[in-house]
Amino acid sequence: MFVYEPVSNTWTSAAPLPIVNDHAGAAVAAGTLFAFGGRSSRAFAYDLAGDRWSEVAPMQFQHGGTPAVGVLDDRIYVAGGTGTLMSGAELESYDPASNRWATLAPMGVPRNHCAGGFIAGRFYVAAGRPGTAAGSALEAYDPQSNAWTSLPSLPTGRSGVAAGTAQGRLYVFGGEGSAIFGQVEVFDPAASAWSRLAPMPTPRHGIFASAIGDSIYLLGGATRPGFAATAASEVFAAE
Repeated sequence: MFVYEPVSNTWTSAAPLPIVNDHAGAAVAAGTLFAFGGRSSRAFAYDLAGDRWSEVAPMQFQHGGTPAVGVLDDRIYVAGGTGTLMSGAELESYDPASNRWATLAPMGVPRNHCAGGFIAGRFYVAAGRPGTAAGSALEAYDPQSNAWTSLPSLPTGRSGVAAGTAQGRLYVFGGEGSAIFGQVEVFDPAASAWSRLAPMPTPRHGIFASAIGDSIYLLGGATRPGFAATAASEVFAAE
C-alpha cells in the first residue's frame, strides 16, 4: 500500500494488504481505512499507528469487479459488483462499531465497474457494465426509506469510472467502452441534470478517486483497454 500526502506532494509505502487483491473497494469510516471485496468477501481494517492490517467481519457478498462505495454517518455502503450468487444489484452496509454487515434493497440496474458517493444523505451510483443500460445508469439510494430512485442517464455511457462528491454534486471521471474516455461529467441533484466539464489531462479507466474538501484526487488506472497500468496522479478542483 502507498500513502499520498497532498501538502508535501509525496508518496510513502505502508503495510501491504494481507491478501493479493484487485477490483476491490475501500473507504474510511470512524477514522479507520477499510478494504474489502475483490477476489473474496473478506474485509480488513488498517491501523495507522501500528501500520498493520487486521481482518474484520466478511461481507454478505463478494462485490468483486469494482463496486460503488460511499460513507454516511461512519457506515460504509457497497453497491454492485460481481461474485458467486450475485446479480450485480446487491447493496450492503458495514457498521464498524458493531462489526456487522447488513443487506439492503438492491439497485434497479445490476452492474459492476461503477462508482458513486453520498450527497445530502443519499447514495448516488453511476455508470457500470455490462450493457448500455448499466453504462448510462444513475440511481440514488435513500437509507431512510431503503429504496432506490432512477435518475437522468449519464451523457456518456461507460464503465470503469471514478466518482467523487463535492459542493453537493457528483463528478464522474474517465472510463471505458467504445474508447478510453477522458470525459468529466457532473450531476447536480438540485437541478436533476448533468453537465459536461473540461476533460481529464490523462484519459483512463479503472480509476479510484478520493475527495478532500473540494479537491478530488484521481490515482492510477489504465490508459488502454485491459491491463495497461499508469502511475498518473491528478487532482480536480471543484468550483
